[in-house]
Amino acid sequence: MSATLALVACGGVLFAAGTALLLARPLTRILLGAVLIGNGVNLLVLATSGPAGQAALLHPGSDPKDMADPLPQAFILTAIVITLAVTAFLVTMAYRSWQHSGNDDVPDDMEDIRVVRRATYAEERERLRAAYRRHRLEYRALAHDQEELAAREHSAYQRMGTVRDRYKEMRRRARADARAFRARQARAEETAEETLGEDDPWQTILGADR
Repeated sequence: MSATLALVACGGVLFAAGTALLLARPLTRILLGAVLIGNGVNLLVLATSGPAGQAALLHPGSDPKDMADPLPQAFILTAIVITLAVTAFLVTMAYRSWQHSGNDDVPDDMEDIRVVRRATYAEERERLRAAYRRHRLEYRALAHDQEELAAREHSAYQRMGTVRDRYKEMRRRARADARAFRARQARAEETAEETLGEDDPWQTILGADR
């Protein structure tokens, strides 16, 4: 394994461990995470600065090609100073938090909680509005279907009433025809009885001949 790959791997491990510590609530772990991230960034900058070389000192007889790049080293020195300042600031915060509350846990920010609740309330309100609009459309569609069904039932009832009236008219006519037929039959029977009671001339003639 080359030196550059070892620096990259070590920097990646420090960066990952520092990120995991920054996600914790105690300020002590946050402090350690900031320190680890700073050192990991310094190693990554050093790994990407190019091949190793001699010190960047322009003394007689030195070849600039054999010198190391001094710019990443200056960046690392500046980053070390900044990391030291951030470390001192976090140590002060952790100490003051321990003095006030007896622990170094980061308290919840009420403003952040209010913002989160406001965002949650806005999302819930939009969801409820969407559900209300959807149910209203479904209700309107159902009401329209019910109106259409009522109209169909009314039309069917009217058609049924028309058929019922026609049936009553046909039954009335059939009863009238039956009464007329019975009357004609009764008259025919009376006529037949009267005819049988009278003397038949053919019977008289046949009886005389006989």
